[in-house]
Amino acid sequence: MDSKKLALLCREYADNRKAEDIVVLDVRELSSVTDYFVIASGTSEPHLRAIVEEITGKLRDEYDIRPIRTDGSMQAAWVALDFFDVIVHVMRADARERYDLEGLWGDAKRLKPRARKAAANN
Repeated sequence: MDSKKLALLCREYADNRKAEDIVVLDVRELSSVTDYFVIASGTSEPHLRAIVEEITGKLRDEYDIRPIRTDGSMQAAWVALDFFDVIVHVMRADARERYDLEGLWGDAKRLKPRARKAAANN
């Protein structure tokens, strides 16, 4: 799977669990470490856990993809899932504001979310 598709899937899965303020940054021109950052906020430890479990569970079950490394903890308010070409940051809003990844990577292009298909019979 290409890295852009993976990043957009991670965004979609985070959105499934009502993650807030989800941003996908294209850092290919700026970083030799990864292609995309996905940054999402959760409101509490259980919310962070639900977002992380949705992303890792769906990618494992549907695509046999697992992070090569996971760092941080729900208690620390920041979990990073490293899928090599995509790094997902799930953070509480206070940690996100403090570390300001969007500001640090301010030159990165933001990807728009994929359009959702309209539900049948709406």
